[in-house]
Amino acid sequence: MFKAEQTLFHPININASVKLPKQFTYPFYYQPHPLCVRAVDEVKTYLKTQTDFEHNFGLDITKQSLKIGKMFGVMIVKTAEDQLGYISAFSGKLAESNFLKGFVPPIYNTLNKEGFYKQGETYLNILNEKIETLKQYTDLKNAEMDVVQTMLHATESLVTFKHNAKVEKERRKQKRLKAEQLMISNKDAIFENLKQQSIKSNINLKYLKLNNQSDIKAAEQKLAELKAPLEALKLERKTLSASLQKQIHGKYCFLNANGETKNLINIFKSTEFGQPPAAAGECAAPKLFQYAFENNLKPIAMAEFWWGISPKSEVRRHGQFYPSCRGKCEPILGFMMQGLNVEPNPIETAGTFKGEIDIVYEDDYLLVINKPHEFLSVPGKTIKDSVLTRMQAYLPNATGPLLLHRLDMSTSGLLLVAKNEKTHKNLQKQFINRTIKKRYVALLDGILDLKEGVIDLPLRVDLNNRPRQLVCYEHGKPATTKYEVVSIENNITRIHFYPISGRTHQLRVHAAHHKGIDMPIVGDDLYGTVSNRMHLHAETLSFEHPVKREWVSFSCEAPF
Repeated sequence: MFKAEQTLFHPININASVKLPKQFTYPFYYQPHPLCVRAVDEVKTYLKTQTDFEHNFGLDITKQSLKIGKMFGVMIVKTAEDQLGYISAFSGKLAESNFLKGFVPPIYNTLNKEGFYKQGETYLNILNEKIETLKQYTDLKNAEMDVVQTMLHATESLVTFKHNAKVEKERRKQKRLKAEQLMISNKDAIFENLKQQSIKSNINLKYLKLNNQSDIKAAEQKLAELKAPLEALKLERKTLSASLQKQIHGKYCFLNANGETKNLINIFKSTEFGQPPAAAGECAAPKLFQYAFENNLKPIAMAEFWWGISPKSEVRRHGQFYPSCRGKCEPILGFMMQGLNVEPNPIETAGTFKGEIDIVYEDDYLLVINKPHEFLSVPGKTIKDSVLTRMQAYLPNATGPLLLHRLDMSTSGLLLVAKNEKTHKNLQKQFINRTIKKRYVALLDGILDLKEGVIDLPLRVDLNNRPRQLVCYEHGKPATTKYEVVSIENNITRIHFYPISGRTHQLRVHAAHHKGIDMPIVGDDLYGTVSNRMHLHAETLSFEHPVKREWVSFSCEAPF
């Protein structure tokens, strides 16, 4: 049983029917071992009943403080004396602390008030206060306003001058014409006078521009002088922040099963961005490995689960198991698991399909095929077999890109293939204009009371956890889905989805996110729970045939 007042090692007893895993858990895609499930149940029971700390997970509606859900993790371990038990950890800080009874400590304590990081953070806060104070100075605000007004005045004066100059130019033109028509002796003098007026107008325009530029420069110079102390503080803040980050990254030193040590800087040096992302090393999984290696505990298996309210952008369900995050943890755990016998990455062996792809329709211009679930639309990094490679082999004389759209590996159903470039361009235009109609069928894990609706949630990739998608109103691309309920049976809702846009994981996120339907697709291993398959199928496809110029529709019944 999880007891916070006792040691961080929590003994666990097993009977003969429970077998230990032969290999350690692959943390980025796994089915939790029964021992991990038991350990997690004990931690969950503790979290439900504990009075050792105060943190608002968002589960008690009476609490008004900031609601923050947390990722927790457990690791089944063996002691040097061959005793079986588990250790537990939380990601980041909890209840404004890095140290809570019963949970393993952080790899580096950033909350130590005597440490360089906390002292540097305190000084950063002082700088922030100074910067905000300077921003509020009346002279600075007036100078900023003066720059805006001076530029506005310059623009307006230039527009007015050009308008008047155009009117005067037309008047001079009419005077020239009139002088040409009249046989008067002083005609040359009139022309010369008009010429001098034109020259003077051009000179006045030049001086107006110079005066405007001078006024703007003077206003900007005054603003720059007032902003100089502010910019100096900003530069100091930026320099100190970068220095603190570099120092802290050097302090996070990780052990692996071989007894080797590496810090964050060296671990992330060879990654795509070359440097650690924010909060790297603070997740539960690295804490568990570090404590195990430091205390001569042999890792056997691990699992992580979410506790509390979901973040605004992500899909996280209370009490559900989740893999370790890739952006922050994959490089770290890749190092820390060196020397362990770890399960192979199942993604590298997934996506195999030995049968023939079912062709629903074919003519001289296009094909409609039924993609199997757990099969790639296009080749991946490690798996080359896909719909595209199969079509390239099937249509060796075809021209153009072939595929018009894609389906997730886990999604089955109709895909459209063009045999030549002209057909591809025509159909691609229909996709761009959104005249092609698609209907998906899915099973949702729960009972949906609404009969129909529209979901409008913008999406972008989760840079720290690819290929997961986030709901993001600032940087996300618009994504809209219509839906209608077909039937409800055994706590499962059968639904039709009509995607208006075609974003990555759109239907999956719109189904699972708390601002969408808040009900994941059955078997969705990224946003829901693992099942025999993800129950999402592209069932119908309708479009104008690019050659026959008639509306055609194809359907393929869902296999669930």
